[in-house]
Amino acid sequence: MAEWADELAARVTGPQVVNDSKTPSGTVHVGSLRGPVILDVICRALRAAGHETTFLYGVDDLDPMDAQALLTPDAVERSMGMPLAHIPDQADDGHASYARHHAQTFIDTFAHLGIQPDRYYWMSDHYAAGDMDPYIRRALDRAATVREIYRRVANVNHPEAWHPLGVICESCGRIGTTIVTGWDGERVHYECRPDLVTWARGCGHAGWVSPFGGRAKLPWNLEWAAQWSLFGVTIEPCGKDLATAGGSRDRADAISREVYEREPPIRVDYEFLNVGGRKMSTSKGHGTPAHKIVEIVPSEQLRLLFLRPRPNHAIEFDPDGSDAIPRLFDEFDRLAAASAGKSVRGELPPGYRSIFRYSLLDPAADVEAEAARFRPAFSHLALLVQIPGVDIEAHVAAEKGSSLDVAEEAILAERLAAARAWLETYAPATARMEVRRDAVPPEAAALTATQRAFLAHLAEEVPGADAAGEAWQAAIFAAAAAGGLPAGEAFRALYLAFLGRSSGPRAGWLLASLERGFVVERLRGAASGATIPA
Repeated sequence: MAEWADELAARVTGPQVVNDSKTPSGTVHVGSLRGPVILDVICRALRAAGHETTFLYGVDDLDPMDAQALLTPDAVERSMGMPLAHIPDQADDGHASYARHHAQTFIDTFAHLGIQPDRYYWMSDHYAAGDMDPYIRRALDRAATVREIYRRVANVNHPEAWHPLGVICESCGRIGTTIVTGWDGERVHYECRPDLVTWARGCGHAGWVSPFGGRAKLPWNLEWAAQWSLFGVTIEPCGKDLATAGGSRDRADAISREVYEREPPIRVDYEFLNVGGRKMSTSKGHGTPAHKIVEIVPSEQLRLLFLRPRPNHAIEFDPDGSDAIPRLFDEFDRLAAASAGKSVRGELPPGYRSIFRYSLLDPAADVEAEAARFRPAFSHLALLVQIPGVDIEAHVAAEKGSSLDVAEEAILAERLAAARAWLETYAPATARMEVRRDAVPPEAAALTATQRAFLAHLAEEVPGADAAGEAWQAAIFAAAAAGGLPAGEAFRALYLAFLGRSSGPRAGWLLASLERGFVVERLRGAASGATIPA
């Protein structure tokens, strides 16, 4: 439900700054879009409540490369431990760095979802400009306090010589392999240790260096807290992995209060998007890429995927070889119908009107008008695009009962493109079909006498011209019941008669997509068995 955003907007006062950031360690999966969608909804709710709101989105591109699975073997030794902003673009497609490539590819998906941050920022720029220097100085001056916070909050014990900073090694350029062991008020002493981490090897260099002007960066917990002060952040969601007890968010909250003397932002914790029960992971290369899924799932349905449950509820989504994407369309259409005051089947989620409103691409859209638009069923369109010679727009207009308006034509075009893309990528074999038009398929010879009687009965009770899939589905169930045939056997008979296989897409919508005369002829032919080729 999306009412949580309205509730949040109702309890805050004054101007708000909403922030999130991402480490571009590789191809960003679709699950990472949940955070930006949640931020967008928060901003929409705040603005609707009259709050002056600034939406920030950042890239933590000075973080070290520590994800071996995402680099080619020859690049591992060369780049592991280096700042992502200093690693060349592996794709060699014009981006200034590895970080810029992956971050920009992800950010480019935002427009598809109607997500429009007021400003993007790159942490490498802020470090280089000296914006982070005051926060580095304070962290070093209060290193003992930072060490105590780590011990108290996270049970992490750093030695007394440890200082909260990573220096970019002057010799090898790595940052993930360095440790700071001294601070004289202007310079730090650091060591680039060969065995500091398991995923990269330092060069052994050591020395004194100024930590300012982009030559060093704060560890993530301190950098996060420093961002809140630098940008004046008032609300920042975070994923479950950062929100665990004693985890990154708890540490950052304590650092914000005790080191930077600022109350941390309101937190909105959100769960992961799982595929087959497994969390998606950028660093391990698990999950459907965000920039690929937006080529298949339109914006409003993808927004719905993230908004239907509350942020603290996990999402199960496995598009590969399943009907997950068609069901997403069906749920959107159900919420639209309910929001338009129509009766729908099944229980509606709490706050369904808010879910539908925040799923819309345009925050200024007329919700009632959008809810009332005619939307052809996705599964039906996936059938129609596979049948040669069908005038799909005419078919859809007949189903509506009048011609489509301009907005409905755009919806149809968007869904047709999505249906074709789904059939080419994620659709299960049962959704792909070829109607055998030349003759009754030989596989129909396996039909039982009861199944043939069912087909013959249905041929005499077919719905009228231009009947929709639901009418055909009702006729199928009625004919099956009249002959005492289980529904599963009835559908199997239809698939054998029209497709030459025992399974397929929703039968009612399949028959509705075909010419009525052809359906009647095929039903009678399969029932008699006379036209089955030898």
